[in-house]
Amino acid sequence: MAKKVSRAYELREVAYAKERWALLNELRGIALQLIEVLRTKGVEAIAHGSLARGDVSPKSDVDIFVPEVLPSYIIEEGVLGEGIQISKRELTQATPAHTVKAIAHINDRIKLTFPLLPLRRREREFYRFGGEAGIAELRGGRRVPGVDKRLMMIVPMAYGHYEFSVVQNSVEAARLIGVSSEIVKERIRVLTRRDEIGRTGIYYKEELGEGDSFEGKFRDRISKDPSLRRLIQQRGMEFKY
Repeated sequence: MAKKVSRAYELREVAYAKERWALLNELRGIALQLIEVLRTKGVEAIAHGSLARGDVSPKSDVDIFVPEVLPSYIIEEGVLGEGIQISKRELTQATPAHTVKAIAHINDRIKLTFPLLPLRRREREFYRFGGEAGIAELRGGRRVPGVDKRLMMIVPMAYGHYEFSVVQNSVEAARLIGVSSEIVKERIRVLTRRDEIGRTGIYYKEELGEGDSFEGKFRDRISKDPSLRRLIQQRGMEFKY
């Protein structure tokens, strides 16, 4: 059920059916289990996207993110030690100006992502922009505001959520999420352009082989990509390869 509410900008209320609440609880339970496993290994992680906001659908993934740069074996062995299998591992980089990220796919629906270079402020704010929930929010059943791929601001309510276009009101969106207006404007530009020209926005993606390590593949990438070496220098880091 949905209805429009009169405001200075269009606002829409969305009430969740019991099936949607059940799906949300199921997916959040999966995320919480994985995040709790990581915490026992000293690794802090968050769930982000629709899982944090609450506006899940049958196509929703369980996206877990570790914001800190850590040796990959700590994360991989942490989940493997609990009997959680990793089906696929990838390195990705959104653009030459963004950090390289490691992605461990647990299955087609669950993925665990962590950076191999420290995140810039805007890169970290990207996750807050889409909505992020830590272990306290997941345990307490609390949802958080965030922006979906349609550039709609999702604000959780007891009945479900209300939503409005971030394009129409980026200032209010930034205030509700607690991020800079710059990240909101940047995401509007990126997602609008993606819709217009149909690009995925991924500059580099490579799947790791069975015997590969994330760091080994990263070093190989550094040796082949001058733009990545410049990025490392810009961030004041040294990396031997």
